[in-house]
Amino acid sequence: MSGNAASGGATSGSVPSFDATPGDAVSGSATPGDATSGDATPGDATSGIVKPLPAEWFVPHGTNAEMRWEALRDAEGRPTVGRHVPVERFFVRNHTGTPLIDADTWRLRLFGSGLRGAPTAERPVEFDLAALRALPATRISAVIECAGNGRDYFRRQQGRRAPGTPWTLGAIGSALWRGVRLAEVLRAAGLTGEAVDVLPTGLDAHYVVDGVDHGPVRRPLPIAKALEDALLAYEMNDEPLTPDHGAPLRLVVPGWVGIASIKWVGSIEVADHPLHSPWNTDFYRMFGPDHPPGGGAPLTAQVVRSAFELARGAVLEAGRVHRLHGRSWSGTAAVRRVEVSTDGGRTWRRAVLHGGSRADDWTRWSFDWRPGRPGRYELRARATDRRGNGQPERAVLNREGYLFGAVVAHPVTVV
Repeated sequence: MSGNAASGGATSGSVPSFDATPGDAVSGSATPGDATSGDATPGDATSGIVKPLPAEWFVPHGTNAEMRWEALRDAEGRPTVGRHVPVERFFVRNHTGTPLIDADTWRLRLFGSGLRGAPTAERPVEFDLAALRALPATRISAVIECAGNGRDYFRRQQGRRAPGTPWTLGAIGSALWRGVRLAEVLRAAGLTGEAVDVLPTGLDAHYVVDGVDHGPVRRPLPIAKALEDALLAYEMNDEPLTPDHGAPLRLVVPGWVGIASIKWVGSIEVADHPLHSPWNTDFYRMFGPDHPPGGGAPLTAQVVRSAFELARGAVLEAGRVHRLHGRSWSGTAAVRRVEVSTDGGRTWRRAVLHGGSRADDWTRWSFDWRPGRPGRYELRARATDRRGNGQPERAVLNREGYLFGAVVAHPVTVV
């Protein structure tokens, strides 16, 4: 592994202080975040996103940018994206704006009662990027997906609008992530058998809503999941992370809702007791009449979903065979089968799966369709994973519009 371990090893001691400038404040006022782990400067003044957002690839939503599914195919139906979405096309989910962090001065700080000697936030165990690169590296292929992906279909299909970004199905992307397992870093920092939760905190600006400062984005992770498959990634698709996707270091938690995969990680608290933040108490839980009083448990695994690599309202020619393409995925197991309906869900036929099916990543599929006559049609796709989880006709309503996993109606016109 590259990197000079001697110059960037784990140490215990005081943390140098660096100035931090708040990020963009489009979705909630931004106030300075943690100022101890590298310089942070604002991203684009309009959206808070640094990279370009071509209209043919993205649908902008304030500080967020949704992937267009039709951009995965060209005008002739040829693939423009393989299993992994290129960095420049990957969707963006920001609570405030993208910070620009100096990787040379950045440090990852670990502290808390779940580490040997109980280091404090003022005197943490510390790693620089070289020290992390000197640890055994791991590559994983995994999707990152916002818990609100599909939120707008609560309105479109079930007549109930939910607050928040009106994602259709483009708040998702698959990438090849390279980094060091969180378990390796925790053990190097002195993990004890008493640890219960870890709390990674991002270096983004504070999230302020209705005058309430919730602080930087942070969300506890149970120690079991932290040790199982969580990755501290410093590369994405064999290139160093870019600012919009968490540079210099982000967490990747396979199969779980995207909020667990904290970007711009600056510190990790390790505790011998349960930890809490607004992101597992006020947000990212199910609230509503169909859920327990006071809300459900914090969201973890993603649901099963399917999407066509085709624009909504696409125009197709009658009397010829069209090879429809799409992708399906599940947060709990590999996809076992995909079925497609071309008549609004009255009849279903199997799609052909391509490239293998694996847990924590999407599965590509195709379906040949020859529409006989002109008219309006409603395509549908539904998947079932290897644990028997599938897609219902309706999703359970919840206040914030999370986890819409129902079958999505995809209109097309045949001429």
